[in-house]
Amino acid sequence: MNKFIYSSRRRSPSIRSDETVNYKNTSLLRRFVSEQGKILSRRMNRLTSKQQRIVATAIKRARILALLPFLNNET
Repeated sequence: MNKFIYSSRRRSPSIRSDETVNYKNTSLLRRFVSEQGKILSRRMNRLTSKQQRIVATAIKRARILALLPFLNNET
């Protein structure tokens, strides 16, 4: 018996067409960072590889400019 059940439901894209991926858009970038401060994988974000590279670069730039934290030490 097959353990995995695949849904035929179409998933909504995590980045809408009206949203621009920019290092200044921290509210958008926070959706792609885990609670520990790690950049989430492409499968969890439901992004294409090109979108994932753009998001990762934007997150890294935002971290350097102190718009996003490198770590989340609030535990």
